[in-house]
Amino acid sequence: MSSRIENYVLFVATLTSFFTVFLASAVMIAIPTLAGEFGMSNIVQNWVTTIYLLALAIITVPAGQISGKYGLKKTMVIGLIIFTVTSAAIMFSTSQDMFLILRIFQGIGAGLITVSSMAMVVSAFKPENRGKALGINIVGVYLGSSLSPVIAGFLNYDFGWRSIFFFTLPFLVLCIVLLLTKVNKEWKTLEHVAIDKKGTMLYSFGMLLFIFGFTTLNQSYGYAVAIIGLFILITFVFVDKNVKHPVFDVNLFKNIKFASSNVASLCAYFAIFAIITIINYHLQYIRGFNSQEAGLLLLIAPACQVVVSSISGRLSDKYNPQKLAAIGAAIAGIGISMIMMLKKSTALEFLMVALFFIGLGFGLFSSPNTNEIMGSVPKEKTSMASASSSTMRVIGQTMSMGVFTLIFAIIMGNVQIMPSNHHLLILSSQITAAICVTLCFVSVVTSLAGLRSKGYYNG
Repeated sequence: MSSRIENYVLFVATLTSFFTVFLASAVMIAIPTLAGEFGMSNIVQNWVTTIYLLALAIITVPAGQISGKYGLKKTMVIGLIIFTVTSAAIMFSTSQDMFLILRIFQGIGAGLITVSSMAMVVSAFKPENRGKALGINIVGVYLGSSLSPVIAGFLNYDFGWRSIFFFTLPFLVLCIVLLLTKVNKEWKTLEHVAIDKKGTMLYSFGMLLFIFGFTTLNQSYGYAVAIIGLFILITFVFVDKNVKHPVFDVNLFKNIKFASSNVASLCAYFAIFAIITIINYHLQYIRGFNSQEAGLLLLIAPACQVVVSSISGRLSDKYNPQKLAAIGAAIAGIGISMIMMLKKSTALEFLMVALFFIGLGFGLFSSPNTNEIMGSVPKEKTSMASASSSTMRVIGQTMSMGVFTLIFAIIMGNVQIMPSNHHLLILSSQITAAICVTLCFVSVVTSLAGLRSKGYYNG
């Protein structure tokens, strides 16, 4: 593998990581504007983010086997085309239904990109450089998180929410061109393996019902749908345990390092994702900030993540990544516990310190955790490990928004957010933050659970 191709792979993977996260986080800033244009209630506006994550959760595991069989580069190109076309089409949305449907397809494209890009980085780089490369790749994720509030805040305020999607198009096209012209190598880790169609159907349908049911627990049918989905997912586990070439090798979870790091990732992303939404709502609804002002303040946490994640990625090549991840999750938990105390009268400086701790902690957690997941499986399983890592992140994020939406529905009902119910918004946010703090410290425990296990390591 020439260093030239490695560099192109890392550049494209980092750039696509940026924009898949950008269009999740950036749209979050524009939600009050979207809600005003399309008349969205507080429940529906949460689905702007949730439906994108739901599509991601459904596609990521099948994408692991698909990309391994047909080629990581090819899968990434297809994902980029889907993502680019829907990003262009969504600008012409005339209703909330049209917007949400296009967000589903955007999430599918993002899922194909996320799984194949991480696996490409792992395949392209030698083990001794993998942590550093993954750290740089994750910097793309955090740059997307950090710059999206600022960029989207200005674009939304000056040109409207559609300009957010227009902004991404030249960069997405550039990634497609670079992959087709500069990366002349393909990686097929599962080339001679048949696609597990039964497992794919069971997983996708089970995940759809479970996540949809979980995010609609405020409705009478939500519990039934979630339970049916969970039953199908359990069936998937038992069926795929005995499949020669499963869509996802559930036996990987017998490896304590792999299992504990995945659970830690699920809990951490569950803990962190709704918090950013809470802070955004607090700034724009409670404090009356416009999208530009809110975006600038929200920059604090992801900016810290960008700096720290690149350093922690290199550290995880030298020191135990599980210990680093546990320390990071604990620090993030301190920041989230401060968010529990937010009121209308809370000093802005207090919020800024909380954002700093959240960014510092999560930056220290993510790169080592990802390195541990990707390095604890045999080399031929890297696409599945990538799919698992992405799935845990997305399920955590989706369930985080699901809990937030459920608490909204219980405390506020299905209403538009107005000054008359701001006190209920604050209460809903405090309850959600309390749940997130608990999950953050569960992440600390699970990060440390596999310390004495040798596990598998790529070499």
